[in-house]
Amino acid sequence: MDYQDPVYGRVTIAEPVLLALMESDAIQRLKGVLQHGVTGLLGITKPVTRFEHSVGVMLLVRRLGAPLEEQIAALLHDVSHTAFSHVIDYVFNNHDAQSYHDEQKERYVAGSDLPALLRRHGYDWRRFLDENAYPLLEQPAPRLCADRLDYFFRDSLDLCLATPAAVAAALDRLVVREGRIMCADVAAARWLAETYLAADEASWANFREVGLYELAAQAIRHALASGILRQDDLWGEDRAIWARLQQTDDGELQRILALVSPATRFVWDDEQPTFRVSTKLRTIDPEVVLAGGQVAPLSALDADYARRRAAYLEQHSGSWPVRVVPAPGERSRIR
Repeated sequence: MDYQDPVYGRVTIAEPVLLALMESDAIQRLKGVLQHGVTGLLGITKPVTRFEHSVGVMLLVRRLGAPLEEQIAALLHDVSHTAFSHVIDYVFNNHDAQSYHDEQKERYVAGSDLPALLRRHGYDWRRFLDENAYPLLEQPAPRLCADRLDYFFRDSLDLCLATPAAVAAALDRLVVREGRIMCADVAAARWLAETYLAADEASWANFREVGLYELAAQAIRHALASGILRQDDLWGEDRAIWARLQQTDDGELQRILALVSPATRFVWDDEQPTFRVSTKLRTIDPEVVLAGGQVAPLSALDADYARRRAAYLEQHSGSWPVRVVPAPGERSRIR
């Protein structure tokens, strides 16, 4: 297969197990699951899918020299994501960790077509459950890893925070040392860190997007409590579930859905918030390979970035008081 990717370009994939996994029902489902959940459906963010991201993470670890097993783990790392991605973390009050899909991974994979497929290619599916066993794929924050880098590169392009040339230059300055992804110089690390922080502020922890996530979560929570949805339904696709919610005659559900709209405004209001909500903050502190082979995090080499990152985390941590301001006559709609 010649696969064309907006970040990594044209890549030839010939390994039978990777080709089979990409065609599996479990991985194909991810084409209907958007990275940004409800804001992708509303046209506020670009509709990049979990499939694109999963293949992208696989291509990145491949580019960095990962063995085939780690490429498989990378392709499978998000397979258990529900519809609406991290919106479901808000449904189950997991705003800060945003790890619901990880908690459900073993159960989901066990019931999918993946165990039999992997067995035919000589692999035990259970060996791919622990992503921490694959150090290019996953590292504890704020280190670099392929998962963080791939969604960052895609979103930095979609948010117009970076040009394709800037992303290509950053990719060229990534190196692998001590089994981890690092930067070849301080300038590359600084660009990654600052642009990553800008992406968090512009989208991943954006006040408006967090407000829309919480409203969508309230709608889904109500649908689950009232029997409109079952928990297993969450492993469907975004548009089908969203249409199902909109077609019900449940008055409370429709009231909430009407607020899940690009026209709804969200105001910081300590006195009369509609709700309070926290979210996961994402920043990185890339490790840099120095002359002589020593390794140090950017924060130890750039005091200005260390202060900026610490100030950002302090300013945005905690519970946000959100007042919802509906637009008169607006109803939820998908573009």
